[in-house]
Amino acid sequence: MMVFMDEIELVLPSKDLEMAALEYKEEHFDNQEYELHGSSLFDKTDSYDDWLEQLKNNSNETTVNPDWVVSTTVFAIRKRDSKIVGMVDIRHTLNEFLRTYGGNIGYGVRPSERNKGYATEILKLALKYCKQLPLQRVMLACYKDNAASRKTIIHCGGILEKEFVYTDGKTIQKFWIDL
Repeated sequence: MMVFMDEIELVLPSKDLEMAALEYKEEHFDNQEYELHGSSLFDKTDSYDDWLEQLKNNSNETTVNPDWVVSTTVFAIRKRDSKIVGMVDIRHTLNEFLRTYGGNIGYGVRPSERNKGYATEILKLALKYCKQLPLQRVMLACYKDNAASRKTIIHCGGILEKEFVYTDGKTIQKFWIDL
């Protein structure tokens, strides 16, 4: 099954999406995945309201955590049934940590919706958003053993800059995409 960009949309998290968001998080946890990529630490919070407040603070240069950068975190929602199929965190700039390890865009797809083309469409929509910031190019990184993410990044124009071993002993690949 192949998806197309008009099948999903990027939507800012809001209170009315709380139950859908908690189901999204629970599905990851039920699959023993305790890190939700592209979620701006949604996996680490017990309070949806506190997380919404954090996102609001992260979206403004005057209120963002000093160790973070201004970012926009959104749900990727399938239009036909309003199901959250993924998340993406778009960082408007890079600090030293992000320049080295993380990049401008982090994204994830719900376990039950993988291998259906959603990651590619989420990344394409994120890149479209980045053009409005405006950014000339964006950095993305993934573990070398994450073949699906690597394939998605390359499919969307990613050019490998380098590989290096992270503190956990795993190899990270760093890519750039020209906008």
